[in-house]
Amino acid sequence: MWEYTDKVRDLFLHPKNVGELEKPDSVGEVGSIVCGDALKLFLKVDKETNRITDATFQTFGCASAIASSSALTEIIKGKTLDEALKVTNQDIADFLGGLPREKMHCSVMGREALEAAVANYRGGKPREAEEGEIICQCYGITDQKIKHVIMENKLRTVEDVTNYTKAGGGCGGCVPEIEKILKEIWSEKIIEEGKPKKRLTNIQKISLIKEIIEKEIRPLLQSDGGDVELVDVDGNIVIVSLRGMCRECLMADVTAKNIEKKLKELVSEELVVEAE
Repeated sequence: MWEYTDKVRDLFLHPKNVGELEKPDSVGEVGSIVCGDALKLFLKVDKETNRITDATFQTFGCASAIASSSALTEIIKGKTLDEALKVTNQDIADFLGGLPREKMHCSVMGREALEAAVANYRGGKPREAEEGEIICQCYGITDQKIKHVIMENKLRTVEDVTNYTKAGGGCGGCVPEIEKILKEIWSEKIIEEGKPKKRLTNIQKISLIKEIIEKEIRPLLQSDGGDVELVDVDGNIVIVSLRGMCRECLMADVTAKNIEKKLKELVSEELVVEAE
């Protein structure tokens, strides 16, 4: 039996912001009742400031799904759309005082609903709607979703992937494909986990930035029809140019931030990415 925090129990028994908003400015819908979990997020947005003035939800799912959805609405109310997009699934779990590892997919669903709602408001396409090969037939999970969640949460095992996406939790037939994706993502990891980072010379830093962009960042963007090119490195400022689908994407600023996050992790915390 899973151990739930008092916050999870409270927001399950007494959820906040439940129901459909009248004439919402945006709606984000993810999941499927057929697969066991579904979430519909409604937003009211101040058109002058792009600030979320109200947020409600309708959820079909377990206690963790309801609590995570309620937590999400509490977190994002009052934030601008750009500020809200910085909210991670881990932020949702932290707001709840933690979730059982096996229920982290509920926080991921909340994050995806938020992305879908913002994309809906801006007239774009949510990441959940990206084309990809369905890997998990039981839950309709694509390879693109699995890759995104692995990278964002630094998942290392099939069990982790199942906990965060449900992929592999049905018949198990997709486990070999999940293992293959994990191997592809982490086999060329440049800096070993737990190994202290040495101070780099400028030449070493630039070389490492180039290598990470070429081997870890570009393949993921190219798989979605986008691309990125390193333009220059000026001290700790990394200047890049987004190409393809990334250049016209309404969430280009989020892509640049994700690139920055990866370079901070693998090169230096002092790096700042600027997109031309």
